[in-house]
Amino acid sequence: MDVFPIEVEGWRRVVRFVDEASGLHAIIAVHDDTLGPGCGGTRFRPYADIDAALDDVKRLSRGMTYKNALGGIPFGGGKAVIIGDPKTDKSPELFRAYGRAIEHFGGMYYTAEDSGVNETDLRIAAETTAYVAGVADEGKGGNPSPFTARGCWRGIEAAANARLGRNDLEGLSVSILGVGAVGMGLSQHLHGAGAKLVVADVNETAVEEACDRFGAEIVSPQEAHAADVDVYAPCALGGAINLDTINSIKAKVVAGAANNQLYTPDMDQALLDRGILYAPDYVINAAGVISVGLEILGAWSAGEMTARIDRIGDTLSRIFERAQIEGRPTGEVADEMAREVIEDARKAA
Repeated sequence: MDVFPIEVEGWRRVVRFVDEASGLHAIIAVHDDTLGPGCGGTRFRPYADIDAALDDVKRLSRGMTYKNALGGIPFGGGKAVIIGDPKTDKSPELFRAYGRAIEHFGGMYYTAEDSGVNETDLRIAAETTAYVAGVADEGKGGNPSPFTARGCWRGIEAAANARLGRNDLEGLSVSILGVGAVGMGLSQHLHGAGAKLVVADVNETAVEEACDRFGAEIVSPQEAHAADVDVYAPCALGGAINLDTINSIKAKVVAGAANNQLYTPDMDQALLDRGILYAPDYVINAAGVISVGLEILGAWSAGEMTARIDRIGDTLSRIFERAQIEGRPTGEVADEMAREVIEDARKAA
């Protein structure tokens, strides 16, 4: 395997791995390890080029630094991307090679699932590295998607209360962009709470399932952001809030499970200027990595997970309150709160 360190200012360690025998082409990035080893999932997708993959892994690993800090787990920010098509390029050999790449970090990085990677893949990677989580063991831990979905539901409750004065979700209308594992789980929680759903996904089978199970209205992925609803929940890939979409958003709340929802940082202020409350993505979608972190620590239990998930709403409420008092965007406030956690840890070291 060929190993290519990449110098990136502000990142603890970034390395590209190429294994011709298995077809592996991956980048692992650890942004910050003040609180502990970098922890974050592996994304497998057909990036246009190496620069696109590097940009994504940088953004994602930085987000994990803040997510783990506000999630209250002793881990830093790490993320990995595998370049390729997960539908055609997966093989046991590739994931064993990927395990060896993780092992190269010597415990500085723990991985778990992300888009294009599942538990089966991770079990294979675990044959060659000890630094894998998100694999169920005797009913503990496992795929973090259900936890992420539940946390997002709790986050929507907090946002609806803060922006709409709602104490429950009965009759609340929500447009969900992306009904994969997390989006479908979120749909189930919202439906159970009495919300009315609008769903969109490139996967027609998924939207038909949501329609059948939850009575959801179906719109195209290009129309989901503009639906006349109370809440817009981006649950697909990043960049859903951008110059092309922001002025068409009718919802008063943006609260979804996708990573990197803001295409550019200035979208944070732009949402505030339009009177839209934004639930910072790395806060509302933190339940999955909290589960992974507790699994690594050997502290996972159903009761502990439920308590941690419920705290996501409390954390968001604090962010919303501080942002309102200070007249600042919620994303900016969340970043500041995360940096305060990290700085406190540095001072205590």
